[in-house]
Amino acid sequence: MVAVEGSVVLVTGGQRGLGKAFTEALLRRGAAKVYVTARKPVPEEDPRVVPLPLDVTDAEAVTAVAERAGDVSVVLNNAGVLYPSPLIEADMADVVATFDTNVFGALRVARAFAPVLAANGGGALVDVHSLLSWASGAGAYGASKAALWSVTNSLRLELAPQGTQVVGVHLGFADTEMVAAIPVAKLSPAEVAEAVLDGLEAGEDEVLVDEATRRVKAALSGPVANLAVPLGR
Repeated sequence: MVAVEGSVVLVTGGQRGLGKAFTEALLRRGAAKVYVTARKPVPEEDPRVVPLPLDVTDAEAVTAVAERAGDVSVVLNNAGVLYPSPLIEADMADVVATFDTNVFGALRVARAFAPVLAANGGGALVDVHSLLSWASGAGAYGASKAALWSVTNSLRLELAPQGTQVVGVHLGFADTEMVAAIPVAKLSPAEVAEAVLDGLEAGEDEVLVDEATRRVKAALSGPVANLAVPLGR
């Protein structure tokens, strides 16, 4: 398990939405420094928050951030994109972009920071998945989160020898700009962040943030028809 107090953390996509909530929660718990990435970062007033430019689809940019943030002990893979279209009808470029960000982008970050975490005592890698990792009808987004879930489970085994805790996070819709147009009940980003950090500090491998997520995971043992949660267009 990893303590947040006194830690140095990287949050991808850390200046808006759920990423911003993670950053604020980390600071409340006493993180010493939080690197926050964005494609076009903006200045931060709190000296503990260090903005860095990052496009997770750019391998060279990911490497540069890992070199810059060599004191990190916790990596929070939060950056993601959502194009809410059915797989058959979606622009194939959007499908590819979804996987490049949500799956390969997260893996690029994990690969770049694995040696950093090892050098700093093991630390933790936190990957943000979704209830839609297990649901059908969620288009490329759900498929990408399912792939990331599998990637995270493999990384947990691969990084265990270096003492890195790998945490997979699943949740329903958090109340952020990304899903503003989707008419469903939404979670408070602050509550999500607190639940995730509770799980991190408790040494959990997986955090199921809300009851809806727990129900969907429990349904994995039943008929696949029970997993239909259409995302819409």
